[in-house]
Amino acid sequence: MPEVRPVQHHDVDALTQALTRAFADDPVTRWVYGGEPATSRWSERFFAWQLRRLLPQDVSWTTDDGAGGAALWALPDQWRESARETLGLVRVTFRGVLPRLPRILRGLGQVEVRHPSERHLYLAVLGVDPSRQGQGVGSQLIRAGLDLCDREHLPAYLETGKEQNLAFYGRHGFTVVDRLELPKGPPVWFLWREPGVRKLPNLAS
Repeated sequence: MPEVRPVQHHDVDALTQALTRAFADDPVTRWVYGGEPATSRWSERFFAWQLRRLLPQDVSWTTDDGAGGAALWALPDQWRESARETLGLVRVTFRGVLPRLPRILRGLGQVEVRHPSERHLYLAVLGVDPSRQGQGVGSQLIRAGLDLCDREHLPAYLETGKEQNLAFYGRHGFTVVDRLELPKGPPVWFLWREPGVRKLPNLAS
């Protein structure tokens, strides 16, 4: 099994590339940024922004070599971007989303209103480089955050746009609590995990 450690500043460039590759076929990423080759250009900017935004919260993990993927979490009550952070994201991705902006804003607004008000740890991003998938990397990455949830008696929450991810998250104690069809886009599932829920026996993921 791979070892994991906290994400550090020097990991940002390599993890930006790994996450971009991991989400190349993600339906929501494509819905936001359009089809290839545009998707990778703009999603790369998004992941660089997300890494830098969440890194100071010190609840994100990567593989020991800093290249296999990452689990980026947000602390309770700190998952929502500040106005300054949002402006930063707009600045680096605006041209990529402009053709679809009205429906993106409508859809992401519908996602945000479903975000729980109860204190929780929020899994903003979990991605494994395609070259490392099937080796247990995803399970190790998510485990570090879930162990923190259990120690601090905090629930965990996430959204996913891939139905095939539901079984993986279910093995880690998550249950689906809601589902949304994005405007002219794919579905999104909303998942919740109570602290202390035991992971079912598993499989390399």
